[in-house]
Amino acid sequence: MQLQVFNSPFNQEQAELLNRLLPTLTESQKVWLSGYLAATQTVSVQGTQETPTSGFPAGNAGKTISKEVTILYGSQTGNAQGLASRASKMLEEKGFQVTVSSMSEFKTNNLKKVKNLLIVVSTHGEGDPPDNALSFHEFLHGRRAPKFDDLQFSVLSLGDSSYEFFCQTGKEFDSRLEELGGTRLYQRVDCDLDFDEPAAEWLEGVISGLASAQGGLAAETPKSAPQAAETEYSRTNPFKAEVLENINLNGRGSNKETRHLEISLEGSGLTYEPGDSLGIYPENDPVLVEQLLKEMNWDPEETVTVNNKGEVRTLQDALTFYFEITVLTKPLLEQASKLSANGDLEQLVSAGNQDKLKAYLNGRDLLDLIRDFGPWSVSAQEFIAILRKMPARLYSIASSLTANPEEVHLTIGAVRYDAHGRERKGVCSILCSERLNPGDVLPVYIQHNQNFKLPENPDTPIIMVGPGTGVAPFRSFMQEREETGAQGKSWLFFGDQHFVTDFLYQTEWQKWIKDGILTKMDVAFSRDTDEKVYVQHRMREHSKELFEWLQEGAAVYICGDEKNMAHDVHNALIEIIEVEGGISREEAEGYLAEMQQQKRYQRDVY
Repeated sequence: MQLQVFNSPFNQEQAELLNRLLPTLTESQKVWLSGYLAATQTVSVQGTQETPTSGFPAGNAGKTISKEVTILYGSQTGNAQGLASRASKMLEEKGFQVTVSSMSEFKTNNLKKVKNLLIVVSTHGEGDPPDNALSFHEFLHGRRAPKFDDLQFSVLSLGDSSYEFFCQTGKEFDSRLEELGGTRLYQRVDCDLDFDEPAAEWLEGVISGLASAQGGLAAETPKSAPQAAETEYSRTNPFKAEVLENINLNGRGSNKETRHLEISLEGSGLTYEPGDSLGIYPENDPVLVEQLLKEMNWDPEETVTVNNKGEVRTLQDALTFYFEITVLTKPLLEQASKLSANGDLEQLVSAGNQDKLKAYLNGRDLLDLIRDFGPWSVSAQEFIAILRKMPARLYSIASSLTANPEEVHLTIGAVRYDAHGRERKGVCSILCSERLNPGDVLPVYIQHNQNFKLPENPDTPIIMVGPGTGVAPFRSFMQEREETGAQGKSWLFFGDQHFVTDFLYQTEWQKWIKDGILTKMDVAFSRDTDEKVYVQHRMREHSKELFEWLQEGAAVYICGDEKNMAHDVHNALIEIIEVEGGISREEAEGYLAEMQQQKRYQRDVY
C-alpha cells in the first residue's frame, strides 16, 4: 500500500523514501520496526528530552543508540572468520545491520564512525596477531588510533592454552579499546581449542547487551547462538570418511616417514578449494591409554560423564576418543594441583615458578603428570573433569576437488621423538602411520581458509615456498591450475633432507614442468652437502629474477613450519626486495606489508 502525503505527517521526500522501503521489508522486520519506534518515544512533541526508557543501561544515557554493528576478525586458519560470519547471521536475524570484514580489509579511517564493534581474533604463534590482523593491530596500538566517545565493544578471543601467551592478541585488543575510551558491551571471552560453548555464551551476552541498549527489543537468544542448525557435516558434526589409500612417500633409508592419504568424501556433500584444510579427529594411542589406566588402577569399563550434555562413555573410550592426554597446559596443572596430595605440584604452579612450570610442560604428557605428582586419591570422574576435549588436527589439503571429485588428499609427516626418558608420538600422524588402513574411517570436516587462496586472475604469476609437508597445498594449486587451464607463471621452491629418499611427489612435479603447468622449480636438500642448504638460500641465489616476478605482480605463498622456515623465508624476501629494489630495509618491509594487504603474500604456517 502506497503512503499518501496528504493524509500523513511526512513530506513528499520522506513519503517517497518510505514507499521504496516498506515493500522490501519482511514481516519480522515490520514487527521489529514497529516495536523499535514504540520503544524510542523518549522525545516529547515539544522536543524536550524525557527520561530514557528503563531498558537502556545507565552508561548509555545521552548516547546515540545505533542498530549498526561492525564485526572485525583476525584469522589464520579460518576459525575466527567462521565465528564472525555466524555472529553476523544471528545479529541480522535480530534486526541489526551488520558489516563483517577482515581486519586487513577494514579502512581504519572509518573506525571513529563505528558505534558497536565486535572483535573476533585468534592468537598465532607465541602471542602474535594472525597475518590479516597485523596492520590493524599496529594501527590501534599506534599514535594515530582515535579516541572513542561512545564506542561499545566486545572481544571474542581464540587461542590454545598449551601456549604461554594464551589469547594474547584478544587481550591486547580488549585493553587497548578500553584505554581509547570504549565501553565494554560484554566482557571479553577467551576460548581454548574447544571454542563452541564459550563462543555461544559470548554471542548471547553480546546480543543481550545490544538488546538492552535498544530498550530490550531483541528476542531471547538460544544457548546455541553461534551454531546455526547443522544441516551438513562440519567441525561439530564430522563426516566419517573412508580411507582409500595410505602410502609412504619416503624412500627406503629415509630418516622421515611421510604418509600420502587419499580419503573418500562420497555422500558427504563436502566441498573445498585449494588452500583449504581438512580437520581430523584422531584417536589416542591405545598403549598410552592402557598405561594411564594401569597407573591409576582404574577400571576401563567404568562409565563416566564426558561433557555437560550428560554424554556417558566407558573410561577407556573416553580416554581413547574424547580427551586430550598428550599435551599438558598451565590450566590443567592448576586444576590437578587441587586433586593431588603432592605439595610439589602446588609449588610448581605457584606464581613465583613460571619458568619452571613452562619447562615442565614442554614435551610431557598426562602419564608424566600422574607419575610425577601422586598419590591421587580421586575418582576417575573427578580426574577426567579437568581434561581438555580432544582437538581436531588440521592438515593442508594436497588435492584439487576439480581434479579428484569426491576425494581429498593429505600429506602427513609422522612425528616421533624422545623426551624425558620416553618415546613420544604425534597423536594423529602416528595413527595415520601405524594404525590406519584402507577401508578404515576417519571423522573429518573441511576448514575453509580464505587467507590462503589462488589469485582470482589465473594469469597472475605465483611463487610457492613449501619445504617437506609444506608442499601439500601447492600440489592442490598445480592440480587446479592444470584443470582450469590457468596461464599464469608458477615457481616452486621445495626442500627436504635427501634428494633420493625425500623428494615428495617428484614425478608429479617433473610432469608439470614438462607440460608447462609449473614454470620453474628450485630444490634444496639440506643433508646432501656438507653445508646445509635450505629454500631461503635458493631464493637468494635467484634474487634478481624473483624480484622481477614480484614487480610483475606475482603472489607469494609460504606453507610449513612458522618458527624457523617461515621466519627465515620472510627475512629472505625482505632482503631480496631491499637489495634488488635498491631501497632501505624499512621500505622493503613496507613493500612486503603492501603485498600482504593486496593478498599477494599469504602464509599457511604452523
